[in-house]
Amino acid sequence: MTESIPSRRHEPRWPVALAILAVILLLVLLPQAIRLLPVWVTYVLGVAVLLPVVGVGCSSAQPRWLRVERGVVLLFFAVSMVLILANLANLIDAMVHRSTEITGVQLLASSIGTWTINILDFSLLYWQLDRGGPEARVDPAGRRADWLFPQESAPAEDVPDGWGATYVDYLYLAYSTATAFSTTEVAPLTHRAKLLMMLESSISLATILVVAARAINILGS
Repeated sequence: MTESIPSRRHEPRWPVALAILAVILLLVLLPQAIRLLPVWVTYVLGVAVLLPVVGVGCSSAQPRWLRVERGVVLLFFAVSMVLILANLANLIDAMVHRSTEITGVQLLASSIGTWTINILDFSLLYWQLDRGGPEARVDPAGRRADWLFPQESAPAEDVPDGWGATYVDYLYLAYSTATAFSTTEVAPLTHRAKLLMMLESSISLATILVVAARAINILGS
């Protein structure tokens, strides 16, 4: 009989579920001129990735559900990244060659949506990659850290007992990377962490400087 991971190792999944729902909602709300997939495909994708996340929460983090969750979240990131890059390319193409098909408001809304999806997607990826995932981080012996959080080097009296990085910490990491285009309080330790942060910053920079700036220019003229 499969044993559950002890409850102390079980990180609540509702913040992750909310992030996934937000990604799906933003993909659905993209203007028709920019959206590449039918709405029903986006809904199917959302249900497929939410099921194992809910399964982990309802099963007290059974190892079988954890494996499925990890694979599905990583696949969700890959699919979302393809959609983000394709939508960004479509936005730029619309600005250059189809300027009459999309308004300044649609451009601005699309750029904000793309920028937000970028943050949420990378937060999910960071959350699953660092030290082998959320449950593995409880007992990280032999696992190499991808990021060093300030709490890990702070005096013990300044850190809550039993502190460990949870999804919100990775959400902040992704947000600060997308806004500052550099590391802030969290230091990347591995090559893959640095490359992923570079990719996130590049997508954010292109979205803000190219698309959002053009949208504001159209609205101001």
